[in-house]
Amino acid sequence: MPDGHRPDDGTHALRDAARSYGTDAERYDRTRPRYPDALVERVIAAAPDRDVLDVGAGTGIAGLAFQAAGCTVLGVEPDPRMAELARRKGLEVEVATFEGWDPAGRTFGALVSGTAWHWIDPVAGAAKAATALRPGGRLALFWNAFRPAPQVARAFGAVYARVLPDLPVLQRAMAGPDSHAGMVATASDGIARTGAFGAVEQWRFDWSRPYTRDQWLDQVPTFGGNGQLPPDRLDALLTGIGDAVDAMGGGFTMDYTALVVTSTRLP
Repeated sequence: MPDGHRPDDGTHALRDAARSYGTDAERYDRTRPRYPDALVERVIAAAPDRDVLDVGAGTGIAGLAFQAAGCTVLGVEPDPRMAELARRKGLEVEVATFEGWDPAGRTFGALVSGTAWHWIDPVAGAAKAATALRPGGRLALFWNAFRPAPQVARAFGAVYARVLPDLPVLQRAMAGPDSHAGMVATASDGIARTGAFGAVEQWRFDWSRPYTRDQWLDQVPTFGGNGQLPPDRLDALLTGIGDAVDAMGGGFTMDYTALVVTSTRLP
């Protein structure tokens, strides 16, 4: 995504992270949080039909949720390693960046993007979405934001501040839904600038998941470029977070808020 379209929140420092997830696609698929059923159901209810385009499909986490709910889903994913895993799980995927993808005359009733739109140019992406959606089609871009209990936020924040003081964006990740304010605002502005969509809405869905120490540590390397850290720094991060979880009794519950930026394609 061009720097000129990015919010000044430090995420540009992690731009290579988008290309790193495929190096361990199995871990990404195994550990990344899913999306609440209520989100999937509301998007489907707000769309004119069940033909869905999943942009930044990754390993199929979002697309397969819509497919399980009765939709016909096509994924678009730039990383062939992620796309191959999604295909093995039963999702049809075409390998391309969304900006460069050719819809070949196809249109859809809904376009969804789970934890991926921040890697897409918000203006060019929204304009491309307008060409891929039928009139009245639903655009729904969503992210899971951590909403940790205060003691969890303090414990993890202290570890990140000590081990990765040069990456404050990772420390802010535990700040709750406000940590995604820049991405939400940028996505909303990109949609509005096309002139092809109606009013931009924001939906929120709260949900929770319990984690054991090992389950959380398995996920940590997939966060924001953590997997690209030098081995000694990643080991220090995992050790520190593991010790923090041990101090909480060996497990904890992470609360999430699924944030949705959504609008309808105008005639």
